[in-house]
Amino acid sequence: MNINERISKLRDLMKEKGLDAFIIPSSDNHLSEYVGNYFKCREWISGFTGSAGTVVITDKEAHLWVDGRYHIQADKQTKGTEYIVEKWGVPGVDNFSCWISKNLKKDDIVGFNGKVISYKTFEELKEKFEAKGIKIKVQDDLIDKIWKDRPSMPCSKLFIHDVKYSGKAAKEKIQEVRERLKEEGLTDYLLASLDDIAWLLNLRGDDVPHNPVFLSYLLMSMDNCTLYIDKRKIDDTIINYLKENGVDVKDYDDIKNDLETLNKDGKITFDGAKTNVWLEESIPDGLKIKDRRNITTELKAIKNKVELENLENCQVKDGVAMVKFIYWLTSNIGKIPMDELLVSDKLEEIRRSMDKNLGISFDSISAYGANAAMMHYKATEENKTNLEPRSFYLIDSGGQYLDGTTDITRTIVLGDLTEEEKMDFTSVLKGNIDLSLAVFLYGTTGSNLDVLARKPIWERGLDYRCGTGHGVGFLLNVHEGPQSFSMIPNTVKLEEGMVITNEPGIYKEGRHGIRTENMLVVRKHNETEFGTFLEFEPITYCPIDLRGIKVNMLTDEEKNWLNEYHSIVYKKLSSHLDGQELDWLKEATRGI
Repeated sequence: MNINERISKLRDLMKEKGLDAFIIPSSDNHLSEYVGNYFKCREWISGFTGSAGTVVITDKEAHLWVDGRYHIQADKQTKGTEYIVEKWGVPGVDNFSCWISKNLKKDDIVGFNGKVISYKTFEELKEKFEAKGIKIKVQDDLIDKIWKDRPSMPCSKLFIHDVKYSGKAAKEKIQEVRERLKEEGLTDYLLASLDDIAWLLNLRGDDVPHNPVFLSYLLMSMDNCTLYIDKRKIDDTIINYLKENGVDVKDYDDIKNDLETLNKDGKITFDGAKTNVWLEESIPDGLKIKDRRNITTELKAIKNKVELENLENCQVKDGVAMVKFIYWLTSNIGKIPMDELLVSDKLEEIRRSMDKNLGISFDSISAYGANAAMMHYKATEENKTNLEPRSFYLIDSGGQYLDGTTDITRTIVLGDLTEEEKMDFTSVLKGNIDLSLAVFLYGTTGSNLDVLARKPIWERGLDYRCGTGHGVGFLLNVHEGPQSFSMIPNTVKLEEGMVITNEPGIYKEGRHGIRTENMLVVRKHNETEFGTFLEFEPITYCPIDLRGIKVNMLTDEEKNWLNEYHSIVYKKLSSHLDGQELDWLKEATRGI
């Protein structure tokens, strides 16, 4: 079936179920950002392959909502279908719930799969739709009835993430959570987000590409802790390990029955943004509920001393891999045929040769020239572009290691640049440096500091339609909350030990895309009579291409920062390189 035929099949099923609209998000049963192939229903029904987006199908129209990262990509991938691309973030464009409220009539019925919509979203939809007289009907997975060659549910084997990397045993983490529960007068804790469960239990899997997590739920009280999982994923070693840490094991879908039989005199907590409607509806009426951010999310955001020491080793290895790659790329451009897939495969090959590497941390964004203007561009055999010895090549990539997770972007000069390209490259660099230089009072949030990265870009009448940075997991998801740099206000205070990316950019459709990304650790700066002040320490070690910089655009403070950063990069990496690669590194980190 082509895309329009798939839409037609879904409409037939909607008519049979009495639905006037059907919502298809991008998530899985655990509201994950990245999902396994089994859960790519929105991609299957729309043809749009980006990681985020929402489809709404009515009896007459098909709409796809995407944010600023995917405006260009969505237009290209839905061309020739009946989809109308709704570019979320552009003035005048409603979000999908507002659009439904405006376009459906009183008594019309909206449906969705209850396992892939969060409780928080469900409550928001109910409030908005009820005001218009629109009804909601929670459904089973309708896509499953028409997707005939659907992939099977993932079933990867689990492995234990040793405490020499994690810094804390699972038993210790579980006790920390129970202490929080006791402080807040809570009796039960429902955990549905995969990275939280993996972190809590010091277990890892491979159910989601490049994210070492496993499909599961967890239910905890002051006395019991149960993991709900497909038992084919675990062996006797894992079962014994869990028993030693006070964790029982049940089948994946048994969570529903255990929720239904909870003591109504208690008080349960869960994260409404990361818990699906199917789970919430299984909780007995009368049992008190506290919807709060996951306790585990707050705990794992602050890396412990052992994790930070491991992450330092991990970043040095990753920096060596990047230097080897950039040296190979810049030495061979124009001499051998290269395309976006070939060069990203080369980087992955080099990364996999590094000690303790388990693969990449996300699908690399390997984009030459104008393709880099699509922030989350993905090269394929059908659309890949050949690299030429001119302009920029952007590579946003990362690795999964037993001792950490990395995320780095470098925009590499392949040949002659225009004046515009140099100015844009330098503006992005200024934004990265200015945020890196921040010293701030404890209590500051990432949204308070986001403007520092944008200021040099705004001054030229430019902007980027996405956040500036995100938290990073530890052998976990490359995108991790709750901290972030974003214009969207948040109340999450930056804490000592948090890890966060710094990645401003400039994206000009049809011309070029530029991004420079380092990972930062929040460190203590000093303490005065006015309070505790914090700062950022870059922990990504890789040269920033000096050939793209208009030096006269940098302040003395910015030049000093860049020279000091490159001095650190050389010191960290030089002992791991030799010959021409070492010579290249020395030149790439020279002072300006």
